[in-house]
Amino acid sequence: MAKYATLALIFVTLVGCQAHQGQVVDTLPQPNFNGPLIAQAPPTPALPPVPKYTPPAPSQPQRSLSGPQAWIPQVPPRPWKWIVIHHSASPTGSAAIFDREHKAKGWDGVGYHFVIGNGTNSGNGQVEVTARWPIQKWGAHAKTPDNRFNDYGIGICLVGNFEIERPTAAQMASLEKLVAFLMQRYNIPPERVLRHKDTKSTECPGRNLNIDLVRRAATQIIVNSGGNVEHIAAADATELLTDTPAH
Repeated sequence: MAKYATLALIFVTLVGCQAHQGQVVDTLPQPNFNGPLIAQAPPTPALPPVPKYTPPAPSQPQRSLSGPQAWIPQVPPRPWKWIVIHHSASPTGSAAIFDREHKAKGWDGVGYHFVIGNGTNSGNGQVEVTARWPIQKWGAHAKTPDNRFNDYGIGICLVGNFEIERPTAAQMASLEKLVAFLMQRYNIPPERVLRHKDTKSTECPGRNLNIDLVRRAATQIIVNSGGNVEHIAAADATELLTDTPAH
């Protein structure tokens, strides 16, 4: 009996399991062989290119002009020791005219470094810078046996004959300012501001040009400016800023 009871129990268990398995199978979803749907991540935006690093340029000190640009040569200065004042001994003239006259004499061009006009062939009080000055060339205006006033003297010629007339007020104003600028920049004392006649036997620059007045006025300009050549040579009128005319 026990044997038959055991067999009956096994049969009932198997039948029950099959019935249960049938129910489980009936409730399962249909298989999906396509795999799960995975959402695609949005593309990563491209990063902007990293700009190339450029170091800042070093700051440059501001260059202060020391007067009209043409008064400042772009080459090392000669060791100037004197300023020599002349007159043209003619009622008219200009740097270009004197250049032609001096070349006609066989010279290498106008012998002065600066010419100050009287309103005839150049402006009244106009400071003309000749070709000698930018290259710091020796002068050809005050010949002596040792030639020292040509080698180391800055030649300034005012147009006019000051034996019979006086320099114009504009000429004197320009001369005083130019002399002050040159004295300060090249360390030339007032006693070395000379007339042509102080270097050799001549009447130049005539009896009506007062050299003591020029020295005092130039020295006062330097004192009033505090020794600042930028203020000494700052032009009060356009005449002071004009270079030698091309004609």
